[in-house]
Amino acid sequence: MRHTFWLLIVLAGTGGAQWRRFGEGRQAIAPSSLARDMLAAHNAVRARVGIAPLAWSDRLAARSQDWADSLLARKQFVHRPNSTYGENLFEISGATASAAQAVNAWAAESWDYDYNSNRCRSVCGHYTQIVWGATKEVGCAVAQGRGREVWVCDYDPPGIWVGRSPY
Repeated sequence: MRHTFWLLIVLAGTGGAQWRRFGEGRQAIAPSSLARDMLAAHNAVRARVGIAPLAWSDRLAARSQDWADSLLARKQFVHRPNSTYGENLFEISGATASAAQAVNAWAAESWDYDYNSNRCRSVCGHYTQIVWGATKEVGCAVAQGRGREVWVCDYDPPGIWVGRSPY
């Protein structure tokens, strides 16, 4: 069986996963396995370059789910127009992916990033968004149907500012 993978450039490690807790004295809600796995995969990549871990955002995850559902329903694979957040997209057809596979596909772009010149030899925007030092939160989601998965992660604040290094 043939599997197709698509990546789209971004707009915008288990190293110390952080969960945002709201309300004093409340018990934290256990994160979903998707949230836990996506956060761990992101923070593992950040830990490799010595960047502080991201915190999970349910607000960004809900936004990501909305966009993933829209893309799946419309049979599209494009970034949300005029977004104020960073965004990574991953698509697979004919198979299913795991959180680690989606994040590792983005992180593999590190081979195209040259830190000394702060330039990409090819595509590296997904990677630089993951390791963007000023980014503090991530929320991700996946939509599945008809042999296709669309993964979306939103980042706040967004990264990838021209002329700035990610870390």
